[in-house]
Amino acid sequence: MRTQVAIIGAGPAGLLLGHLLRAEGIEVVVVERATPDYILGRIRAGVLERTATTLMERIGIAERMRREGLPHDGFALADGDRLIRIPVTELTGHHVLVYGQTELTRDLMDTAPERGLQVIYEAADVALHDVEGDAPYVTYTKDGLAERIDAAFICGCDGFHGPSRKAIPASVGTAFEKVYPFGWLGILADVPPCDHELIYANHDRGFALASMRSATRSRYYIQVSLDEKLEDWPDDRLWDELAVRLGPEAAANLTRGPALEKSIAPLRSFVFEPMRHGRLLLAGDSAHIVPPTGAKGLNLAASDVHYLSEALVRHFKAGDQDAIGGYSQKALARVWKSERFSWQLTKLMHRFPDNDAFDRRMQLADLDYIATSRAAQTTIAENYVGLPL
Repeated sequence: MRTQVAIIGAGPAGLLLGHLLRAEGIEVVVVERATPDYILGRIRAGVLERTATTLMERIGIAERMRREGLPHDGFALADGDRLIRIPVTELTGHHVLVYGQTELTRDLMDTAPERGLQVIYEAADVALHDVEGDAPYVTYTKDGLAERIDAAFICGCDGFHGPSRKAIPASVGTAFEKVYPFGWLGILADVPPCDHELIYANHDRGFALASMRSATRSRYYIQVSLDEKLEDWPDDRLWDELAVRLGPEAAANLTRGPALEKSIAPLRSFVFEPMRHGRLLLAGDSAHIVPPTGAKGLNLAASDVHYLSEALVRHFKAGDQDAIGGYSQKALARVWKSERFSWQLTKLMHRFPDNDAFDRRMQLADLDYIATSRAAQTTIAENYVGLPL
C-alpha cells in the first residue's frame, strides 16, 4: 500500500490530523493497534480549549459538540474554606467547552468512512523503517498477514508507549521528565456535578478536583500516594474524602452515587525534543505528557495537529520544502508554555511529601494573592483558555 501520509495511532490526535489532511485532498492511512471499542473505553479529559473546538469546526464535525458540550465561563480554586472563582470569559473574551474526549473521538471515528479516511484497526507489531531517508515505510501484521505502507511522511500520534518516538535514535533525541510522587484516584458516576464549573481544591489532606462530563455525569479526583490500592477506597470512603477536601460550599451540593469507573493514574511531566526526525513527525502524547491539572493534554495535542497539518499541507500543495523543517520548533514553543502552566498549577494545588510548614504557607499565600489580584487571575485565565497559536 502507498500513501502520502501514514499516521500511527487512531486516538483524537491521529484522527483529527487525518481529517484535516483529507479535507485538503491529501492521501492518508491511519494504523492503530487497538480496537475501536478499546479506544472509546478510555476515560480521558473533558475540557476543550478554543484550539480544539476551532479545528473540529473547520472540518465540519462539530454539530454534536455544539449541541451537547457545556460552555464554561470560568472555574474555581479552593483553599479549604472558600472558592476563588477565575472568570475566564470576562478576563479573556473566550470560554472553554466541557465535552468528553471519548465523545470527540467518537465523532472523528464515526465520520471517518464518509470522509474517505482509512483507518486500520487491530494492527499488530507496528514498526517504522527508514525514517531518515526519502522513502519511509510502516510494517504491521493484520489477521496474521504481514503488511507494508510506503509513505512520504510518517506521523507518530501513538501515545507515550507507542513505537514512533522509539524510532528516533537516542543520540538524536532528548527527553525531559519529572515524575510526581503521587497519583490521582478518579471516580466517574452518573450524578449531577456539585458545581456548574470545575473546582480545583488545595486542602491540608491533599488535592481534589470536581469535574463533569455532562449535566448528569460527574468526574471527581483526589490526590493519593502511589502505593494506594483501589480496593482500599470503596465508594463511600471516596465520597467522604471528596466532601472534606472540596470544602463546605461544594460539599453541600455533592451528590453521591455508585462508581461507573474508578482508577488511579500517576502524574508526570514529559517533553521529547525534537518532534521531527527526518520523515517522522511526532504529535500529542508521543512527544509530551502533562499532569492533568489544568486540562492541557488533549488541547496540547490539538495545537500540535494544527501546526503539523499546516506544515504538511504547505509541503504537498504549495511545494514549501521548509514547512516541515519548522514544525518541531514551532510546536515545542507552545508545548513548553503549556507544560509550565500545568507544572505550576500542580505545585500550587498539591501536597508534596517533602513540603514543610513554610511550603504550605506559601501555597496559601499564593492562593490569597490570586483571590485579590485581577492580574494574577488574568494570567491563569489566559493559560487555561489556551494561549494563541
